[in-house]
Amino acid sequence: MDGFLLGLPKCGTTWLAGVLSQNPSVDFSSPKEPNILASHHGTFGRDASDPDLDEYGRAFSGNGFRVDGSVHAFSCPLAPNRVLQINPGARFVICLREPIERAFSHWKMVRDNMADRRHGADWSDFETAWGDQRLKDDSVWSASMARWLEGFERESFLIIDSKKMRTAPDVVLGEINSHFGLGKFEYDYLSQKNANTSQGRRGATTLGRVFKSAVRILPKSVRDVLAKPLQKRSLNIYDLPLISRKGEDSLLTKGHYQICEGEVVPDLEKFEELTGFSTGHWLESFER
Repeated sequence: MDGFLLGLPKCGTTWLAGVLSQNPSVDFSSPKEPNILASHHGTFGRDASDPDLDEYGRAFSGNGFRVDGSVHAFSCPLAPNRVLQINPGARFVICLREPIERAFSHWKMVRDNMADRRHGADWSDFETAWGDQRLKDDSVWSASMARWLEGFERESFLIIDSKKMRTAPDVVLGEINSHFGLGKFEYDYLSQKNANTSQGRRGATTLGRVFKSAVRILPKSVRDVLAKPLQKRSLNIYDLPLISRKGEDSLLTKGHYQICEGEVVPDLEKFEELTGFSTGHWLESFER
């Protein structure tokens, strides 16, 4: 593949994928996260078997600059070498977010959609979830970044603070276009402004889970045709009242930072050493 939206979950990547897909020069993966090259298939799924490259090829139309949106690939220990073998000249975009805020949002998403229960885990409270390495995989970054830098030059990576995507989306999209070597394109980034936000997220009911299972049986080509009109309007059929429910409200507190700071603070310092990307504004969050 030519480019990778490498990470991280809950850092605005759904919005970014939707906007980039507007560009006819971009062949964005469908689904957004094929989860084929990486052994990390989402938050909980792990599969170290060799990737099916034929299936992987079918995730792209074959026209334009191909971008893989599998954000969990960042923390996968197998992904860097697999990507290197396919395309040593690949380019990467990494979206980051203040790490405890990101982990908290990730935890809430899993708790609301009950993915933990379906995978034999219990993330009912944040401290218990933090003790699960599968949450930390996307919350501490230096070891993952070091693996990617073993095979790729630092210049191959564009690192973006997700806050900048909210405050200066046109600037961010220009930077990504330049990094990927794409021509100028006027993106309608406002059409995707509510993509996958925690405020609008709803967990699935029992009927909703049955409905999702039924949809997965449909051929991918049929799912893609049905999904495109909804994606263009930023609509999620799974948010309908009968098949979804409103998630519980939770607030991020100083206590959440205290749970994580022993691991996250030194990790942020190491990440800055590796990449030159400033993390000082996030370290200040632990001092408040």
